[in-house]
Amino acid sequence: MAARSLYFTGPREVTVRERPVPDPDPDQVRVRTERSAISPGTELLLYRDEAPADIEIDETIDVLDGTLSYPLQYGYAAVGRVTATGANVDGDWEGRRVFAFHPHESHFLATPSELIPVDQPAERATLLANAEAAVNFVMDGRPRVGDRVVVFGQGVVGLLTTAVLSEFPLGELVTVDPYERRRDLSERLGADTTVADAAALDERIATDHVDGADLTFELSGNPDALDDAIDATGYAGQVIVGSWYGNKPATLHLGGEFHRSHVRVRSSQVSRIDPDHAGRWDKDRRLSLVRDLLAEVDVSALFSHEFPVERADDAYELLDGSPERALGVLLTYQ
Repeated sequence: MAARSLYFTGPREVTVRERPVPDPDPDQVRVRTERSAISPGTELLLYRDEAPADIEIDETIDVLDGTLSYPLQYGYAAVGRVTATGANVDGDWEGRRVFAFHPHESHFLATPSELIPVDQPAERATLLANAEAAVNFVMDGRPRVGDRVVVFGQGVVGLLTTAVLSEFPLGELVTVDPYERRRDLSERLGADTTVADAAALDERIATDHVDGADLTFELSGNPDALDDAIDATGYAGQVIVGSWYGNKPATLHLGGEFHRSHVRVRSSQVSRIDPDHAGRWDKDRRLSLVRDLLAEVDVSALFSHEFPVERADDAYELLDGSPERALGVLLTYQ
């Protein structure tokens, strides 16, 4: 049996390449992947050639080395079972199901320290990275009792963020997404209200006679939504920007009320712990929290499609052309 690896090889072009199944070095194990989750935000930027080619892929994950230039491997949500161990590997690793921040491929090598043992079904376990991002966004937002919170974007990460926020004693949790299916899921995961666009949100804010949101999350991946998120935020409120726009410019209209609003706009990204939390939190503690979250939340509806890795081009075409039908998309490996 040959190992299969997915490569982004050009604009709207992915290729599956075969190679021999690798044998582990003494300090490594080999994992046979069961499922890997496509991250629509970053991976569609790569697929559409909308990511800056000269930046590092992710300097915090060793296997994701190099730059975002074609050809490249990407992906960070692989779940599989350990099928072989090196001579120096201690512990009962063989046969264990594990999660790895690893690109899409059927067999790969890793050290035990790069793997996270999981005791959940493979499908659910693929959400670990997205759930970690959601927890990170909420930690950086620091919601307070009674806050009015708005979340722009209800893709997988946005929905998981909504689920986390629903555990807080907020004044109101409102989500914004153009697709009805995602809005329905948003309410199932705890949103008090969900609207289709910024105009409907503005109307609701005006009807409720409130100053705007205390805390807003921009997770849609749409640069135009950042301006809407700022506008929806009230005096001295905060906007957390979790979206990565790649090469797409964000045009902001800041000549009106923004100048006097004292609204704070800050980025949030999961690779590192914010220095404000670092004294008490590290990645292990955050991951422990995330694993508990995934065990408690019904995430089955977050998956819409599965494709064998050999049909990866169909998976990306679906995400690219039919976002109203696609949500969580998995690649499978036989």
